[in-house]
This record gives sequence, structure tokens and C-alpha cells, in this order.
Amino acid sequence: MSVPDSSRPWPALPTHGFVTGRAATQQDMADGDAVFVAEVAGQIVGEPLDITVPQYAIHIDHEAGVGKRVIVLQAERAGGIDMIGYVELGTNTYGVGTAAEFELLGTAPATEPAS
Repeated sequence: MSVPDSSRPWPALPTHGFVTGRAATQQDMADGDAVFVAEVAGQIVGEPLDITVPQYAIHIDHEAGVGKRVIVLQAERAGGIDMIGYVELGTNTYGVGTAAEFELLGTAPATEPAS
């Protein structure tokens, strides 16, 4: 797997701008602290995943064999799907993927996974 910019150092993890230990709300979105809200008919249906947030990760495009360096900002299960909200390093692009698309690297400045 190829990971662009893998030789560049990782930035410090953020101290705000993420949701941990609970489901995100519309207010979290408005405040810029959430990437998504798992909601049905006005009711929050997300449940927090038992992972550390924030943390370093690689978001893997399995078809292309390419990984993106990201920071996990949110992790929830809704409708039987484990979802992770992230910010991509270098582009500051926000996104959401299924948990299976990520290699979680923890909270220490990360070392890239073996190719």
C-alpha cells in the first residue's frame, strides 16, 4: 500500500474539534466538533465506538491500494455500521468511512504501517 507524504512528521493531535465518548449532535456539527450526525427522524441513533478519539490513522482505499494519513475525530456505530469521521492531513479535507477502511495507529506520533 502506498501512503503519500509518509516521510513527513505527524502533527500534534488536536485538543478540540472532535467528539469522544458519546454520539455527536447537530450542535456539535454547528460548533465544528463533529464530521457527521447519525440521526433518524430527529433522534440521535449513533453510539460511540470504544476507540480512542482523537488518534492517528491511515484511511485505506483498498481498490486503489493507497492510504491517506488522517486524524480520527469521531467514531460511532449506527444502523449496525461502524463509522469513523476524520480529517485528512495535508488537505484538511473531512470525511467519513467505515471502520474497516482504517488502520488505527494510536496517539503517539505514528510510524507508517509496513507496505
